[in-house]
Amino acid sequence: MESYALLLAATLNAGTVLAIASLGLLINEKVGIVNLGAEGMMLCAAIAGFATVVATGSDIMGFLAGMAVGALLAAIFGVLVIWLNTNQYATGLALTLFGTGFSAFVGTNFVQAKIPERASFAMPGLSDIPWFGPALFRHHPLVYLTVLLALLLIWFMYRTRKGLVMRSVGESPESAHALGYPVRLIRLLAVVVGGALCGLAGAYISVVYTPLWVEGMVAGKGWIALALTTFATWRPARVLLGAYLFGGVTMLQFHLQGMGVDVPPQFLTMLPYVATIVVLALISRKPQWIRINMPTSLGKPFYPGA
Repeated sequence: MESYALLLAATLNAGTVLAIASLGLLINEKVGIVNLGAEGMMLCAAIAGFATVVATGSDIMGFLAGMAVGALLAAIFGVLVIWLNTNQYATGLALTLFGTGFSAFVGTNFVQAKIPERASFAMPGLSDIPWFGPALFRHHPLVYLTVLLALLLIWFMYRTRKGLVMRSVGESPESAHALGYPVRLIRLLAVVVGGALCGLAGAYISVVYTPLWVEGMVAGKGWIALALTTFATWRPARVLLGAYLFGGVTMLQFHLQGMGVDVPPQFLTMLPYVATIVVLALISRKPQWIRINMPTSLGKPFYPGA
């Protein structure tokens, strides 16, 4: 039973990375912008967060550094695709390529670096409860804040006027513009906020999830997060559920190895990516379902003067 508690704990930890990044990309796509640069932003944020914690010893400063880097890269991306009308897909891919190379270059001097030991985050009293304590009450505070973030995003999107405006920009930017809303500014703000969340996810990887720096350590999580937004049909609650599902698949490989299951490690390592392909293949069999839930202007440029 204890091994299952540890599996659940690892699932929540792994799922947090995907949940934060996916919620950021969800905000982007709700206003009609597709950002394929999540992987690059997360890598740059990971090295920025790790280097900051090495220098300051503060997790909070590391997270803020990661968010700042993610927001900066997203702002550059936003200006290119929103004002200069560059192709969203090509620009996002260029951002990923840039982030991969730049993070590897900057991180050369941090490969052997170590961050200071941190205090335990176990909740007094609750962490000692058999099974539930190790599974649910010994996590970094950001694990619990991620759930709160998803709830706040649901409230914002579906219970506030600003959330309604944001969704209207994604559905019909021309109508929102005709009503006097600054469509481009709203899109840019959403892209920057989404980039900051991707940056937070990247910093979480290098500071908490695997507290070290290794070139390419994001290992495709940005792409999985991108797929999760479609898997969740652009709904925050489903993003959270999907993130923990994929987190569980990721951690299952280590659980099976610990149980002595005789399965090639290469097969176990590819499980999360196979699951991603399977889910996308199943979803693509119902294109009408995707069209109903997908923001109408997703991936389409907007020309205010047209």
